Amino acid sequence: MILGKVFSPAMIKVDLESEEKEEVFEELVDVFVSKSGLPLRREILEAINERETKLSTGIKTGIAVPHARIDSIEEICGVIGVSRVGLDYDSLDGQPVHLVFLILSPGGDCFGYLRVLRRLALLMENPEFYPSILKEKTAEGIHSVICRFEDELTDSL
Repeated sequence: MILGKVFSPAMIKVDLESEEKEEVFEELVDVFVSKSGLPLRREILEAINERETKLSTGIKTGIAVPHARIDSIEEICGVIGVSRVGLDYDSLDGQPVHLVFLILSPGGDCFGYLRVLRRLALLMENPEFYPSILKEKTAEGIHSVICRFEDELTDSL
């Protein structure tokens, strides 16, 4: 189980308050900082915003995967945010984003970083994954959906 560890229930925010991309970055980073105890807010925000200037991470209809490599982080971790109303994200398809997977990894861990991104991309290819997450009302429910779909993916490989 890779994604089930990266996105723990404590790192899932079910009802985002943000309406725009920059606001959601701040909201998700605040969740990370408060739950992890790592005082890296400014460093993480700078890295995410710098990455986002290269190309929008709103990569699939309704889904964004902002990500950054942070030297001060020891292991790959992530935060999920769910927006019921949708975010103005400047996504590649121009549509609002409802599901944001923020991924943070250590600067020197290219393999683990790419492994998490690939695993998440494979889950997003399942047409039932996105709507199943949006149906959930709790962080534990969302975590359970991720674990279930990841187990199914592992069984099929």
